[in-house]
Amino acid sequence: MDTLLLSRIQFAVTIGFHFLFPPISIGLAWLLVGIEWRGWQASDEVYQRLGRFFARLLGLTFVMGVVTGIVMEFQFGTNWAQYSKFVGDIFGAPLAAEVVFAFFLESGFLGLYLFGGEKVGPRLRWFACLMVAVGATISAFWIIVAGSWMQTPAGYIINKELGRAELASFMEAVFNPSMGYRFFHTMTACLVSGAFFMAGIGAALVRKDNQNTVGREALKIALMVGFVFSILVAFPSGHEHAIQVARDQPEKFAAQEGLLQTQTKAPLVAFGLMKPGTTEYIVKFDVPVPGLLSLIAYGDTKAEVKGLDAFEEDELPPVWLTFMSFHTMVMLGGLFIMLTGLGVWKLWRGTLWQSRWYLTLLMIAVPLPLIAMQLGWVAAEVGRQPWIVYKLMRTSEAFSTTVPAGQVLFSLILFSVIYALLLGLYIYLLVRMVKSSSSILLETK
Repeated sequence: MDTLLLSRIQFAVTIGFHFLFPPISIGLAWLLVGIEWRGWQASDEVYQRLGRFFARLLGLTFVMGVVTGIVMEFQFGTNWAQYSKFVGDIFGAPLAAEVVFAFFLESGFLGLYLFGGEKVGPRLRWFACLMVAVGATISAFWIIVAGSWMQTPAGYIINKELGRAELASFMEAVFNPSMGYRFFHTMTACLVSGAFFMAGIGAALVRKDNQNTVGREALKIALMVGFVFSILVAFPSGHEHAIQVARDQPEKFAAQEGLLQTQTKAPLVAFGLMKPGTTEYIVKFDVPVPGLLSLIAYGDTKAEVKGLDAFEEDELPPVWLTFMSFHTMVMLGGLFIMLTGLGVWKLWRGTLWQSRWYLTLLMIAVPLPLIAMQLGWVAAEVGRQPWIVYKLMRTSEAFSTTVPAGQVLFSLILFSVIYALLLGLYIYLLVRMVKSSSSILLETK
């Protein structure tokens, strides 16, 4: 058994499972800010009930995120000791800032928002909701700072005597070259996840009773927000992030785009299937616009784009996984635009409430934005390999050599079983909470 491989799989499992919940929490929290504002300012009873209903679902999702996030951070000390030793002086700062500046803000006001009830009044209830959304966003900011620094390290010096990287400029480390692009791309994706979560539940309510006012309003809000932010995920945030990757991590860009040969007027691969473990295409469809990839990457159709052949083999990431995850994410992004756009059109035409097949489709689509975000994470993190910190430390140098493979395997199996049970519990409680809220769900015009 390979300790390094098992450690990588375990970290992927723990962070991947944890990453199911923050996007919903962030997106849903910002949607609730608008809902609670309308309920307070207009004294709108439907929006007040809508806010109370989805606040309960936000609380459940937040708890799951906290429980699964704790395990993830412990692994830096247990499975990745060499990494922690090398960059702990830098990497620990944003993690500490996330707890101090974000977690306590978010959790404290969430308690007030959920349990304050009528005692705090609508003004304070809205403010508490706003602070929950702000806290969740700040939390995401610091976590993305840490991850982005690993992609494009900045603001550090190497202490050769101690054999580690040390913080030289806090501001340069925080606002490293990829930070802003990754943050805005992730936040827009979180709004899409929250919108699809609300849309799916709203669709279930309307499908059961197409006069349900709470379900109708939830569906209206979710479709409009989902449509706008599905576009923003692709452009400008996704487009600008792609330009940044092409500039700062050309190996990753070549792998994501499946560009085998360095060339000018580089074509864009719209769809392709590669043979696993190779750089050979089974199926490949280029967009019939010469130089489109060159234009996307450098703003010039004649610009040279480095292909996989420009790099040494030991400098390349796993190409098949990077390429397939990236392209599947992009295709899902296109699906989100079409699906929400169709819903907005049906809403405008007044046919949304009677379209049972479309409502069913929205219910099925609830997890798709989360899958797209998972694929985006895979494309970003696998695409950085073989580096755990780009051009500074290889992943093969970062794991804990003193931890036996058997122990890592045991903990991996244990975590996987626990997470499967937690996911089942979350879905069960989610469905139960929706069904049990009869005073809200059965209200009609």
